[in-house]
Amino acid sequence: MSSLAEHFCAMARNNAWANHRLLEACARLTEEEYRARRVSFFPSIELTLNHILSVDWYYLDALDDGGRRWRELYALRDVPCETFALLRREQDAADRRLIAFCDGLADDRLEEIVILHRPGELRYPERTQDVLAHLFQHDIHHRGQVHAMLAGTAVAPPQLDEFFLAQDADLRAEDLRAIGLAKR
Repeated sequence: MSSLAEHFCAMARNNAWANHRLLEACARLTEEEYRARRVSFFPSIELTLNHILSVDWYYLDALDDGGRRWRELYALRDVPCETFALLRREQDAADRRLIAFCDGLADDRLEEIVILHRPGELRYPERTQDVLAHLFQHDIHHRGQVHAMLAGTAVAPPQLDEFFLAQDADLRAEDLRAIGLAKR
């Protein structure tokens, strides 16, 4: 039987894999396509990807007691990563940070309380497992928006649901090798 902590480890790897696939597709966009105004909650691929990263920084700071100072970085500008190359590098680092955090978890730590800081000195205590579940759901939600926006470009949206089933192992193997997550 698998534990909830093991599930979060798998979700962290799925998150990194899905980000890799999506960013590989976005790398084929022109600068104009990347920044073009589109119909979505955040009205461009650039803004949506920067939002995913900024929120990852926010929750990671709460979970692992930080070091990214996400509030200061994000307060400086709406787009903390002004180039796609920088965004891609920072998202990869955030994904690896999340994997490392989840790899260090045990089920007995999932009930631990972390504090989410909000503007106005607001503080919200939340369980670690709830923050992780929300982080993964948040990223899935907004990756779906980028996926839909890609459909309006010449770049085909990538398949993002070939991670958990054994029958899909061959379909994800090359990507997992590329990002250093292949099983040995």
